[in-house]
Amino acid sequence: MPKSLTDTTTLHNGVKMPWFGLGVFKVQEGSEVIEAVRAALKNGYRSIDTASYYQNEEGVGLAIKESGIPREDLFITSKVWNSDHGYDSALQAYETSLKKLGLDYLDLYLIHWPGKNKFKETWKALEKLYKDGRVRAIGVSNFKVHHLQELMQDCEIKPMVNQVEYHPHLTQKELLAFCQKEGIQLEAWSPLKRGQLLNEPVITEIAGKHGKTPAQIILRWDLQSQVITIPKSIKEMRIIENADVFDFELTAEEMKNIDGLNKDERIGSDPDEMMRGFTE
Repeated sequence: MPKSLTDTTTLHNGVKMPWFGLGVFKVQEGSEVIEAVRAALKNGYRSIDTASYYQNEEGVGLAIKESGIPREDLFITSKVWNSDHGYDSALQAYETSLKKLGLDYLDLYLIHWPGKNKFKETWKALEKLYKDGRVRAIGVSNFKVHHLQELMQDCEIKPMVNQVEYHPHLTQKELLAFCQKEGIQLEAWSPLKRGQLLNEPVITEIAGKHGKTPAQIILRWDLQSQVITIPKSIKEMRIIENADVFDFELTAEEMKNIDGLNKDERIGSDPDEMMRGFTE
């Protein structure tokens, strides 16, 4: 189990990825995102997750540059948006993201949503970027088991990561087991279900026992489930607090009780229905 904020898991291609990072979905471009990333990096975070769709890659890049932290010590993720699916479009989208971030390469590049029928072409573009040494790892986001199976029928390189909505109301046990069997690292977005889990009695009771916040309990549950987590916050105090999850451990019974909260309930779109922005 990870013992500190800088601990990493090894992806199936040998690249090391931090277990814990900062997500910047819905963090405004400009001072808001710059301050959030600056606060995270200052307080020991080394993994930052953005996407072209978030429209804040420039601010993320400025905060990275200003931090003075050596590039090789950071792990930066971005994603190709739905309107950029297809081989040439995805390659172009990658160049645009790099330019906005002011970086020479990304550590991880993901297909943001599967869409209907173009994700295999998009994946070929990601494979090319990977083979050309432009990106250290490639993966997908919001892929269900059937999407992964379809992709893996033809792909040369298996995704290293699948980033999905994952929290105690959506435990995705089948997907987690499938990814573990295939050596694909699962990563959680919206781990706190946008705050909706913080008053869940099972979680607040466990939090009381450990002298931790409900958010810390959920984030610890992610890690003990072997799922990378990237909670979003713009407040420095909360960014520090979210990462204070390495000095305690949930018992097997507590893990089971949290697992038992599953309702298969999403806060985001269902990947089979999410067609926003798709050009196909």
